[in-house]
Amino acid sequence: MHSLSEENYLKAIYSQTKEGVSKITPTSIAEELRNNPASVIDMLKKLSDKKLLSYDKVKGAKLTEKGNKIAVEIVRKHRLWEVFLLEKLGYSWGEVHDIAEQLEHIRHEDLADRLDKFLGYPTYDPHGDPIPDKNGKLPATKWLPLSEIAIGKKVKVVNVDDNSPDFLKYLDRQEIGLNSIITIREIQNFDKSLLVELKGKKEVYLSPEASKKIFVE
Repeated sequence: MHSLSEENYLKAIYSQTKEGVSKITPTSIAEELRNNPASVIDMLKKLSDKKLLSYDKVKGAKLTEKGNKIAVEIVRKHRLWEVFLLEKLGYSWGEVHDIAEQLEHIRHEDLADRLDKFLGYPTYDPHGDPIPDKNGKLPATKWLPLSEIAIGKKVKVVNVDDNSPDFLKYLDRQEIGLNSIITIREIQNFDKSLLVELKGKKEVYLSPEASKKIFVE
């Protein structure tokens, strides 16, 4: 049995691994979990004793096979719950993350499998993040940040790399969501902000920070 806090640490390390972080440090974990590095080191030692990860100052933290399996299960439940909350209970994509953070820790042997079947085996959550299947396999993705798209190109929004309510409300105000069709009209030389066209009619400006968090294909 693992505590909620332990599961959150495993999920944070898994997340940074998937993001391609070359060395996962107590500082990077502390920033993600909003904790202090000293307590992070204590938890890393505890998880290392449980054979859920390996850690040293030179190589950083790395999940073991056992630790990775637990992290994948948590991520799978989290993303399935997000789909359930959005599609079945009518929550917005800006509300589902915080609720799923609580639901992901429910332990029952086949709950995730039943939820997966009930939802029709979705492959992506409401923010476009891939959902691991029961064997931990993720669907293939080929995304680019909107900030890397050339003028004149037409693309489709498939993922947002920020689940915070403030960012998602910002996108809602711009009428941008998953599957939105965007055409790049201008790239400002000064700060690389974008003028984009939505649905062939509405034009909006997006900040460089926002365009780096919107992924398209």
